[in-house]
Amino acid sequence: MSLNPPIFLKRSEENNSKCVETKQSQTTSIASEDPLKNLCLASQEVLQKAQQSGRSKCLKCGSSRMFYCYTCYVPVENVPIERIPLVKLPLKIDIIKHPNETDGKSTAIHAKLLAPEFVNIYTYPCIPEYEEKDHEVALVFPGPQSISIKDISFHLQKRIQNNIRGKNDDPDKPSFKRKRAEEHEFCDLNDSKYKGTTLKKIVFIDSTWNQTNKIITDERLQGLLQVELKTRKTCFWRHQKGKPDTFLSTIEAIYYFLVDYHTDILKEKYRGQYDNLLFFYSFMYQLIKNAKCSGDKETGKLIH
Repeated sequence: MSLNPPIFLKRSEENNSKCVETKQSQTTSIASEDPLKNLCLASQEVLQKAQQSGRSKCLKCGSSRMFYCYTCYVPVENVPIERIPLVKLPLKIDIIKHPNETDGKSTAIHAKLLAPEFVNIYTYPCIPEYEEKDHEVALVFPGPQSISIKDISFHLQKRIQNNIRGKNDDPDKPSFKRKRAEEHEFCDLNDSKYKGTTLKKIVFIDSTWNQTNKIITDERLQGLLQVELKTRKTCFWRHQKGKPDTFLSTIEAIYYFLVDYHTDILKEKYRGQYDNLLFFYSFMYQLIKNAKCSGDKETGKLIH
């Protein structure tokens, strides 16, 4: 399927401007008991029509899919690309997907569809090299060493300082260069030249919680700063048996991280800029919720 970036972007900007207007007097869209209730979304009419007409063909691989092709990461034939919102993100996102994670059930694809220029998906054991960039990359995953989002900048700046110290310890460096470097060893992290140090990429793991251990223990991720999200309740209809309702789906985790990043790091009021990341998710959630209430099993089958 051929993309039309100018139309695509224009559509997105129109949707976003409308969202900002409606959010002027609102707090964040997650303030409600129902976190999907007050989202500022583009029109979902195209999804409603696609749901009524049923599965459609992927113009790339020819497979029959509902709404989008989870293999090619594109909308299907009866969902025109220009009717899908384009979300601009403040940083890049890498998603490491477990090989046993079923593509058709993964919500990570939503992020790739809606923010294609900012999101990359890798299937484990394929993981990008982060070792030389650990001062500008972080991993979202809970644990004893995890920090809160508001502390990210401080810890990344500390890593730069530690890297400087490590270079100063090089015995092969000429003494006059070591002396000069030592003058900067105890740099002030509040100094203006360090304040520009920002997070450039965030990594998420797309997997059931029971399968995450294989990925999170991979040595290529061990050096990354780990970040833990604030506690939120999931709306995911495929809730993992025996797990608390605070275990989020991948797209929920991405969305909530960006909302908190916007307010805690960028220090800007959130006005729905990333709500369209839940464009597919919120529609499916409502569709399945309505189907359960009415006992409509066919709708559930279509989504699955």
